[in-house]
Amino acid sequence: MPIKMGLYCSIACLFCMLYSCNKESDAESSAILPVNLIINSRVSADGSGLVAFTATAQHAVNYFFEFGNGAKAASATGSTTYVYPEEGSIDYTVVVTAVGNTGQIIQQSATITVTKQLTIFWSDEFEVDGPPNSIHWGYDLGAGGWGNNELQFYTDRSENAIVAGGLLKIRAIKETYQGAQYTSARMLTKDKFAFTYGKLEVRARLPAGAGTWPAIWMLGSNIGTVPWPACGEIDIMEHKGNEPNRIYGTLHYPERYGGNNPDGGSLLISNASTEFHIYSLKWYPGTIKLFVDDQLFHTVNNSASIPFNHDFYIIMNIAMGGGFGGVIDPAFNQATMEVDYIRVYK
Repeated sequence: MPIKMGLYCSIACLFCMLYSCNKESDAESSAILPVNLIINSRVSADGSGLVAFTATAQHAVNYFFEFGNGAKAASATGSTTYVYPEEGSIDYTVVVTAVGNTGQIIQQSATITVTKQLTIFWSDEFEVDGPPNSIHWGYDLGAGGWGNNELQFYTDRSENAIVAGGLLKIRAIKETYQGAQYTSARMLTKDKFAFTYGKLEVRARLPAGAGTWPAIWMLGSNIGTVPWPACGEIDIMEHKGNEPNRIYGTLHYPERYGGNNPDGGSLLISNASTEFHIYSLKWYPGTIKLFVDDQLFHTVNNSASIPFNHDFYIIMNIAMGGGFGGVIDPAFNQATMEVDYIRVYK
């Protein structure tokens, strides 16, 4: 009895060891590392920025593409296309990750040169005299400046916004209206036009006078469900009449907004209120850049962690006073921001 029991126990232990080894061996044999990852790309020669990618690797079950500008995509087949939005002839380092059946990975990179020629996607040239084109523009109406303690009442009257002589004229006027001391206009493309990524360009001459606060800016189109600052705000141009010729550009988002260290810069120019200048935004998955007359004055590294990867709409206005505009000159009567054109390129 003791001899037989010992024999049975030895056999049982040996069987368990063999079974365990077989399971580990089966697992190891089923985990196959991808090998021989090759990346092929075909860059369109038409200036569209379109590139077709094909990645192949033995034993790969999925592929992940990083396009070198912050944009990413996944493909089970190893084939994908991407349209680069950045203007110019630019080198990108594309990284492809091939994934095996149990998560093992290998990576490979390739450098490509993409030439992108932007074309006008949307514009208003302000060539027809009369009210601004209602297909493009609506208005915010009312007083208070939505928390900025401004002193104007925004209207949709022709006295405050009119197209004449090939120019849009937004006019701030000292007058008593609906209990306010000043009137002005705040025009916007909300629910009419919005876009993600591209180049926005506005040629404008700014109003003069202490207390004036003209702005060309954008808000996330999801503001109705995602309140500010989580929706994101891009201020392409702001100007203080109390600080003539200094142009401000700022991004507001949850980590940096309002008085909480907004993400911005400024540039001192000449003749902001007597000459036309071009205020522009270049907005891409990897970067957001602000310019005056093609002079770069602020750059933000864009990423999925900040809210600048969805549609935004455009706003143009003149505010009076408030937290940014400051003290208004008692002798102020009226001032006008003139806009020659606004263009969005893609």
